[in-house]
Amino acid sequence: MDDSKLTLRSFELADAEHIALLANNKSIWINLRDAFPYPYSQEDAVQFIEKCQKMNPQSVFAIIYNNELCGSIGIFQMQDVYRKSAEIGYWIGEQYWGKGIASKAVEKIVQYGFANMDIVKIFAGIFSNNMASHRVLEKNGFVKEAVLKNAVFKNGKLLDEHRYSLLKS
Repeated sequence: MDDSKLTLRSFELADAEHIALLANNKSIWINLRDAFPYPYSQEDAVQFIEKCQKMNPQSVFAIIYNNELCGSIGIFQMQDVYRKSAEIGYWIGEQYWGKGIASKAVEKIVQYGFANMDIVKIFAGIFSNNMASHRVLEKNGFVKEAVLKNAVFKNGKLLDEHRYSLLKS
C-alpha cells in the first residue's frame, strides 16, 4: 500500500453520518468489545466524536484512506503499575477490508505511540475468531504472548483472547 494514501486525523462532527454508516455492521461489532454499540446510530457517532475531542492527549483517530474516512484506531496508555504499556484497538468499514488499511493504520499508531507516549510496550487483545486482526498484528511485528482461554463472552459465545504485544526497540 502507498503510504501517502493513508493518514490518521482527529474526528470532526461532520464525520458522524459516515461513521454511523460504516459502524452499523454486525460483522464489525462481532470482533469488538460491547462498549461498541450495535446497531450503531448517528447519535452514537456524535457521542463518540465528542468523547474523542475531549481527550488530552489525543488517543483516538479517524483512519483516512484515499481521502475517505474508513475506520477508527486508538491507543490507550494504561495506569498504575501498567503505565509503561498501551493498548491499541481499531476497526475498518467492511467495504475497505482486504486492502492493507488496518495494517498500515496499526503501523502509524505504533509510531505515534512510541514517539509521543512514555511507553515501552503496545499490546492488543484479539478474539480467537478474528483471523484478519491476528494477521494485521503479526505483519506489524507483534508477537503472541498468551492465549487467555474463555476470556471473552461475545454474542452468546465464549471465546479465547489472543494477547499480542510489541516492545519499543
